[in-house]
Amino acid sequence: MLLAGASVLSGMPGDTPPQATPVEVPPGSEFDQSRDDDAASLPQLQDTPTPDAVPQVTAPEPDDLSSMDGADTTSSGQPETGQPEAALSAPETPEGETGVTVGTEEPVLPNPQAQAPEAPAGEDDLSISTEPAQPVVPEAEEDSAAFPAPQAGTEGTATPEADSDADPEANGETQAEAETDAATPEAEDEPVVDAPQAPAAPSAEAGEAAAEAAPEEAAPEETETEETETGTTGTIGDIAEGVTTNRLPTALDPAPDPEAEPEPAEAAAEDAVEEAEALPPVRRYAAEFENPENKPLMSIILIDDGTSPIGPAALADFPYPLSFAVDASRPDAAQTAATYRAAGMEVLAMVNLPQNAAASDAETSMSVLLDAVPEAVAVFEGTGTGLQSSREAAEQLAPILKDSGHGLVMFPNGLNTAQKLIAREGVPSATVFRDFDSNGQNASAVRRFLDQAAFRAGQEEGGVIMVGRLRPDTISALLLWGLQDRAASVALAPVSAVLTAE
Repeated sequence: MLLAGASVLSGMPGDTPPQATPVEVPPGSEFDQSRDDDAASLPQLQDTPTPDAVPQVTAPEPDDLSSMDGADTTSSGQPETGQPEAALSAPETPEGETGVTVGTEEPVLPNPQAQAPEAPAGEDDLSISTEPAQPVVPEAEEDSAAFPAPQAGTEGTATPEADSDADPEANGETQAEAETDAATPEAEDEPVVDAPQAPAAPSAEAGEAAAEAAPEEAAPEETETEETETGTTGTIGDIAEGVTTNRLPTALDPAPDPEAEPEPAEAAAEDAVEEAEALPPVRRYAAEFENPENKPLMSIILIDDGTSPIGPAALADFPYPLSFAVDASRPDAAQTAATYRAAGMEVLAMVNLPQNAAASDAETSMSVLLDAVPEAVAVFEGTGTGLQSSREAAEQLAPILKDSGHGLVMFPNGLNTAQKLIAREGVPSATVFRDFDSNGQNASAVRRFLDQAAFRAGQEEGGVIMVGRLRPDTISALLLWGLQDRAASVALAPVSAVLTAE
């Protein structure tokens, strides 16, 4: 209460004005000097220029016609025309010779050789034969059969006793002649080719006499007779000179000696086959490729999943090498790969391992899928689950591919750890540089990607690999790009050349 009363009696603090206190100024600073109150000097006004007198313009004089007072303004008279003459008179004929000969016009006659076209006369007598003439049947001559007839002393049929007593060689010839005569058509139906007559077969009586006279010499004579008949019996003999016949082996030829040494050419061919079979598939089934100019390598792989209307036959004459990835899970994978191989192109087995596959799953799947594409040079990672969904399965690929001898082409994934680990184990492997038509790019975009790949190939040591699909736009882009200058800067090679490049 005391404080409240004191505050009321003391008044407000702001009522007392502030008091000014002198400020101590250091000597010599001239801070406290006052300014002299002199008269202000004002600027002088500029002299305004005086304008000169404005020039006066005189008004123009009005026009009048005073200048035309003496002019002749009358119109000229109308011109007068003469009257036309009633008739024209012929000119007078000059007297004497004028030196000018005037000829009369003669009509131009048509060329006698240019005759008017005439309609062809109809052919009244048309001779059309619907039955062509048949060839004349040659007359059958005596002794024109392929085999000579038996001699006069030989009977056509022999009794069983005579057959048993007769020479077995004669019986065999008689039966052969009978069968040949039965199978040969008659001479009236078909012409018979004249052939050199073979020696007459020995009769049964001659065989009996020979058997009674020399029974010990029967076997050698039979052998010689068989050889003679084998060489001379037939419809056409050895007529041409210098022609070797009967070069094929027969039952009478001696059996080849299995211990005999093969010829040098056969031995070299066998050695080449053995050497080719000893090579791994990445080299055994590789297409021929040469790079004499040592240009950067660039390989193009086209995926054939069976849905494209373009087949191997349409790409057989492609101007540069292409490699084809065939889906190993297709039922016709082996047949499709064989068609590409027959055209001289390389084939890859496109493989997709199961999601989160174990090492045992990878080994089982790879053994089946590699057999589905028997002549594949490498394994290509599929566009589905691929090969890198499981680390255990990816690590198991190294011993599998090293044992089979196949190469490996994988898509880039992070730092490409799986591909680097497999390559460290000695497996020829590489990573795809770009998939240039995965989103249905048109031909111009595909050519632009190929230009970038050709530029990148000059910077990479082993070359680059491009991947596409069997699409009409892609094939058109590849054909057009192959004609450009950028394509000439690289060597377009099969994929085996890039995988095995050192």
